[in-house]
Amino acid sequence: MVNFTWKGNPVTQLGNDVKVGDKAPEFTVLANDLSPVTLAESKGKVRLISVIPSIDTPVCDAQTRRFNEEASKLGNVQVLTISADLPFAQKSWCAANGIENVQTLSDHRDLSFGEAYGVAIQELRLLARAIFVVDTNDKVTYVEYVNESTDHPNYEAALEATRAVL
Repeated sequence: MVNFTWKGNPVTQLGNDVKVGDKAPEFTVLANDLSPVTLAESKGKVRLISVIPSIDTPVCDAQTRRFNEEASKLGNVQVLTISADLPFAQKSWCAANGIENVQTLSDHRDLSFGEAYGVAIQELRLLARAIFVVDTNDKVTYVEYVNESTDHPNYEAALEATRAVL
């Protein structure tokens, strides 16, 4: 189990850690139009999954912008940004900030992704910051759980891991 903190305070992780080499767990989240989205829908592509607590906060903003900038350079990669924000909030934030290269997805309904990937925070009903890379065969090839949710992930390591499976 990962020892997550929120602003230095310990929080309870729901779900189990995902490890490199695991088959990527299936999940159902919501697109900005409220349609369901599953991992299976992007099979055949490399997936860079960027997990954030809330899109309208400074580190989450920076993380989403960074992967949006990099997405167009990655080829056969689908960049998914997942949070527990409402789909309407994600859509509004993306429109206001020119975010067009990543797909923002909401796990607010039942924390399906959060529990499957071990990033749901019980006390806050948010997702802890993490990065996952899943190859075209649904194998997890990179995992970074960011222990302190207000810290940035290692962007370069995640991008290198993504390029390595292209």
